Amino acid sequence: MVRGNLNDLLSFVTVAREGSFTRAAGVLGVTQSALSQAISGLEARLQIRLLTRTTRSVSPTVAGERLLQAIGNRFDEIEAELDNLTQMRDKPAGTVRITCGDHVLRTTLLPKLTALLHEYPDINVEFDVNYGFRDIVADRFDAGVRLGDTIDKDMIAVPIGPSLRMAAVAVPAYFASRGMPKTPRDLMNHRCINQRMQTSGGLYVWDFEQRGKQVNVRVDGQLIFNTSSHIVDAALAGLGIAYLPQEEFEPHLREGRLERVLEDWCPPFSGYYLYYPSRRQPSPAFTLVANALRKAG
Repeated sequence: MVRGNLNDLLSFVTVAREGSFTRAAGVLGVTQSALSQAISGLEARLQIRLLTRTTRSVSPTVAGERLLQAIGNRFDEIEAELDNLTQMRDKPAGTVRITCGDHVLRTTLLPKLTALLHEYPDINVEFDVNYGFRDIVADRFDAGVRLGDTIDKDMIAVPIGPSLRMAAVAVPAYFASRGMPKTPRDLMNHRCINQRMQTSGGLYVWDFEQRGKQVNVRVDGQLIFNTSSHIVDAALAGLGIAYLPQEEFEPHLREGRLERVLEDWCPPFSGYYLYYPSRRQPSPAFTLVANALRKAG
């Protein structure tokens, strides 16, 4: 039986999952050179190539994929069991990894977790700010945060905030010069701030609803962003109409810097949920984090 260094096997699993030596080195806290040497040494000992390297990406070979499937989950199980051992400590410890958007991180997750993190200094939380749909099992996240209607049915989903409403807004000066849209179709004659979706690569189609009637509008304008904070900034700069969940604009609406239109076309919808795999045994640290987030308020 070929026996090697377990660190080399962990290095291989991480590179294969991340698809990049750069990202894998960051996850493991080692240099790219050391990581490359570890993989080369493992391939030399096994006398078979495990990874296909190109200038843009790294992917497992057929043999590499077989090895990844055979040992990847074993490392996950070891890590989970080590986390579970924290039940025997006076206070839970360990790292909880959550993928989420920037706005919900600032307005919901951090405020709700602040007291917990002060009380449990051995609990670490890693946030991955990402607007695409991550596979939290394959990417080894403990949980993700998404809008309720976008979560897979085989996940446990816990509401962590109230219902939301979309809002179409611009600065008052914009509406004074261009007029206010009366229906969603009127937006086609306005300068709008577009959002590119990271999941599909396409532009977000603005969707409205009134008394059961749904209207989808493909808007046009000078600007396209893939993050909501920049859309808010562009709206405040008078560069067009923006369309995001109302809470993104809340302080600016209250203070009159932004004005809302088409409000009767924006009914409430399901808000943010924390979701995680139903088949995974949660660690004590994760249980505390989930309980803190599910609290009302």
